[in-house]
Amino acid sequence: MRKLTLLDLGQKDYGEVWAIQKKLVQGVISGTSGDTLILVEHPAVITLGRKGEEEDILISSQGLSRRSIQFFRVDRGGRATFHGPGQLVAYPILSLLGRERDIHQYLRNLEEVIIKLLAELGIKGQRREGRSGVWVNDHKVASIGIGVKKWVTYHGLALNVDVDLDYFSLIDPCGLGQAKVTSLAKVLSFQVKMDEVKRSVVKSFSEVFKRTPIFQSGRYLLSEPYLKRGAFSKDVGTY
Repeated sequence: MRKLTLLDLGQKDYGEVWAIQKKLVQGVISGTSGDTLILVEHPAVITLGRKGEEEDILISSQGLSRRSIQFFRVDRGGRATFHGPGQLVAYPILSLLGRERDIHQYLRNLEEVIIKLLAELGIKGQRREGRSGVWVNDHKVASIGIGVKKWVTYHGLALNVDVDLDYFSLIDPCGLGQAKVTSLAKVLSFQVKMDEVKRSVVKSFSEVFKRTPIFQSGRYLLSEPYLKRGAFSKDVGTY
């Protein structure tokens, strides 16, 4: 199986991580770097994808500034999306080779990563015809918006772990109108530790995309012991 470098950035501004993605994409295209999975939480930020309209943002620029919410128009698919603390964002920088060169299947695989994670928690994740993302009943728990350049992927998926759901009232989320959103904490009625979600995402991603995680030392690289600590457990404390 192909190798996958794991990059955990903790909490980092959206603009900084977008720049990191661009650098990694160019590295994969030029052959100087390999596949990477970035895991990160962002401070409050709203992004607008290629299909997005200004009307998708239901708050003025002054209102965003007052609430310290950043805004970016970006080159991913989809429309308006919110990212914030308590939401795990995963950015796969992958070179799609051979049979992997199927964008629709790539999107379904990203959904499968979340569906497998939810199954570990005893939650049934569902797809919606004609829409990317994962739902629990009629509530959306994970959003997907991607970019692909010369068959190298970037942008990715966002899973609501224990994010403040009130922020989603500020946008028309992904063009869904008054769509309902939820989080793992709300569905389960207890907190799931972010580190546990990261471990499960890496495990599920490795299985779905048939990549072998690279374990290295370093400030932002996940270590093997990091991924071997325990399984999901109830915890009402903080992360």
